[in-house]
Amino acid sequence: MSNLSKNFFPIFLRIVGPFLSVYVTKMVLQIVQGNLEIQVIELIYLLPVMLSTVLWGLTPGILAGITAFLVFNYFHIQPYNTFLIHQTQDLISLLIFLFVSVILSQFIGRAREGTRLSRIREWEATRMYELISALSGLKDVQIIARDLAFHTLQTFHFDHIELRIEQKEEQAYIVSIPEGQPNQDLHSEVWPLETVRGQEGQMQIWYSRPPLLIQENQLLQAFLSQGALALERVRLAKGENMVRILEESDQLKSSLLNSVSHELRTPLSVIKASVSSLRSGTVQWNDEARQDLLATIEEETDELNLLVGNLLDMSRIESNALKPQKRWNAIDEIAMGVVAKMRKQLAQHHLEMNFEKDLPLVPTDFVMIGQVFLNLINNSIKYSPENSTISVSVYKENESIHFEIANEGPPVPEEHLERIFDKFYRVTEAERITGTGLGLSICKGIVEAHGGNIWAVNETGRFVFHFILPLTLDGSLPQIPQEELDE
Repeated sequence: MSNLSKNFFPIFLRIVGPFLSVYVTKMVLQIVQGNLEIQVIELIYLLPVMLSTVLWGLTPGILAGITAFLVFNYFHIQPYNTFLIHQTQDLISLLIFLFVSVILSQFIGRAREGTRLSRIREWEATRMYELISALSGLKDVQIIARDLAFHTLQTFHFDHIELRIEQKEEQAYIVSIPEGQPNQDLHSEVWPLETVRGQEGQMQIWYSRPPLLIQENQLLQAFLSQGALALERVRLAKGENMVRILEESDQLKSSLLNSVSHELRTPLSVIKASVSSLRSGTVQWNDEARQDLLATIEEETDELNLLVGNLLDMSRIESNALKPQKRWNAIDEIAMGVVAKMRKQLAQHHLEMNFEKDLPLVPTDFVMIGQVFLNLINNSIKYSPENSTISVSVYKENESIHFEIANEGPPVPEEHLERIFDKFYRVTEAERITGTGLGLSICKGIVEAHGGNIWAVNETGRFVFHFILPLTLDGSLPQIPQEELDE
């Protein structure tokens, strides 16, 4: 009943208002018209015309103009109290009054309508800006859906909104604002969320308000289009990322196959040639030659074992399965063990070992840190000239142990220093030096898994690898073994 009265009163006022304004004007003029010229009275009757147009619109303004024309003729043009006109001048004056009142109503009505439309456009633009600002940059489908539903509910004053987002290969996501089931007695409509590429979902609305106007329909459609575009942007971004990942994966596989096939072929060829020579019955090998062939087989087998180990380590690093088994170890033991294994590779270089006295135990995985030493020394052997010096230095620095492996190889351009620890990335003499390009990236993964950091720098006359490892394990220093206390 209250809604009916709210709708009835404005309509009633638009009808009665023009007559009432003309009547009030006539009553005022009845008091003062004795002192006014007819031309002034004629102008005064334009006031209710302008007032009706400004307050209620063009149609009430024209209605007030016609009413004022008739009242002016009836009460102020001789003969009075009749619609008859005896003088041509009075007829012309009345026609001009009618023409001016109608034109004036139209001008004011258009201005009023223009003002109303500009306010509507400003309101629509503000709402669209708020929605676009809220959706821009969002990358989560659920957040986009909730923001779209919230802004739609606030803008159009619906009672309930349910937004359903279709997701390929995933369960559809549904947003309901406010939460709970809507009143099924309310009016309900379903609007699709569409783009030129297809439908992203749909919005169902429940409302008790009057039906949407044309402008509101257009604004709601614009809201849904912006929401659909935001959802499409997220979906396309995911697809683009997937394509990029697949391309990178394919490129990595190609690089890995090319590199590994070359690295496998050389030692396998040497092993096969050595074994074939040993099995051949046409040549009688003496003990020294036999030992050389067996040593060659052992060296190439170690090379293959190193390659396979690097591949397995990289696989574990890629899958986040690299979990160091940290124990309190002496770094000099790890380093000397690696050097002993590499004595043949180091035969053409001078090795210097510089260890600070009384180095503390370091929480490390013995095998993994040994792999770091092996890879860094092996890299130094490959890229430094024969008879040059390779130095290994270890010293305590604050609460960490600092390692330096230096060689006299060529410098690396500054722009490539950070990238040399990337997979398959090779810079200096990459065409001449064999390798998979995995060694340094494995070192980086192992050191970072220990909570440390690794980097490389160019120094005068040499190239140096640095890496540091923390001295504490879970915040604690090593305990003295019980057997030492017993002694």
